[in-house]
Amino acid sequence: MAEFVIEGGYPLSGAVRPRGNKNAALPVLAAVLLTDDEIVLHNIPDIGDVRTMLRLLDDLGITYRWVSKDTLVIRNNGVRKTHLDADLCRKIRASLLLAGPMLARYGSVELPPPGGDVIGRRRIDTHLLAFQRLGAEVKVDSTIGIRGKHLTGAHILLDEASVTGTENAIMAATLAEGTTVIQNAASEPHVQDLCLFLNEMGARIEGIGSNRLTIHGVKDLHGAEFTISPDHIEIGSFIGLGAVTRGEMRIQGVVPEHLRAILLVFRDRLGVEMRLEGDTLVIADEQHLRVKADVYNAVPKIEDAPWPGFPADLTSIAVVVATQAEGTVLIHEKMFESRLFFVDKLISMGARIVLCDPHRSVVVGASPLHGEKLESPDIRAGMALLLASLSARGHSVIGNIGQIDRGYERIDERLRRLGAHIERE
Repeated sequence: MAEFVIEGGYPLSGAVRPRGNKNAALPVLAAVLLTDDEIVLHNIPDIGDVRTMLRLLDDLGITYRWVSKDTLVIRNNGVRKTHLDADLCRKIRASLLLAGPMLARYGSVELPPPGGDVIGRRRIDTHLLAFQRLGAEVKVDSTIGIRGKHLTGAHILLDEASVTGTENAIMAATLAEGTTVIQNAASEPHVQDLCLFLNEMGARIEGIGSNRLTIHGVKDLHGAEFTISPDHIEIGSFIGLGAVTRGEMRIQGVVPEHLRAILLVFRDRLGVEMRLEGDTLVIADEQHLRVKADVYNAVPKIEDAPWPGFPADLTSIAVVVATQAEGTVLIHEKMFESRLFFVDKLISMGARIVLCDPHRSVVVGASPLHGEKLESPDIRAGMALLLASLSARGHSVIGNIGQIDRGYERIDERLRRLGAHIERE
């Protein structure tokens, strides 16, 4: 099994451009089931999760071809079955995103419980309750069966602001009869991308970017051409890389509006020196990382939250940056009870971290890190361990790097261009 071999302690510098948003590409790919017309998608990241989604679509009868390194032409030539491949579904949680468009277009879908990162319990109830509100029948056994030949618009209050639950409800509602209102909707940039793409296909979605979406059902959707927005999670990862390796990094093609909470945490809580120059974010080479205490010198807290709060997917990156910042900070991961279970690996590298419970850790910095033999438990923790290894002194080996490849396109090649000493073996 492949692994990354890293010699840490070298500054990373130069220009890098983020790939397309993974969490936008996956629901957009699922949405092609809603039309028989040709779809052209730009800025699609060539990562493991995208490849698995394409295999799921291919298994259903969807054809696609890459016409450039990041542009796909894809077409639904007629779905030949309504049950999803179990082995492929176990690889990614995003397999669940096929349920909404399959239900809307073909009236039924059968799928196994989805896979994905092992970061604690990840509910699917929100999805199923939304489908039921639209008139579908749900049966949960060893597989999940959803049927609804005539979906009808409804007022849906989601019991949590689930990103994929919101996306599934949106896709199912686009072809439902009448108007659907979704309250407590997720509004992350990837949800906005999906809505904008569907509108390009002829959907009528209002309130994009808010937590109240109104979807006026239409009879059919048509082909479209769409460009996926840059991945703000990857941008946050590169902010962390620049901060802990202390080289000037220029992240090109960012959307500043997507970075407000990210900049708030890295710049205003952890002291990362950076500046925006148009659509380029510059990470300074002279870093003096320092945790900014709260009023009366109280220990500050970094916590994730639904958009526009700090993204849960960057919690692991924030932990690593905090190990290199002078001061003490509480990291509170509210959403996934196993997300922080990778910190024992950072402790083995020399970090001073107290894991208080599954959701909270106290990080005391700055701590010099040393190389270690590590294992990537999931996409985001894997990237965090990559940051730690590149900032550490000495030799590190990271195994199970297929997890990192699921979310970051050819990350070793891109890091070498920035000066990283990393090899895939």
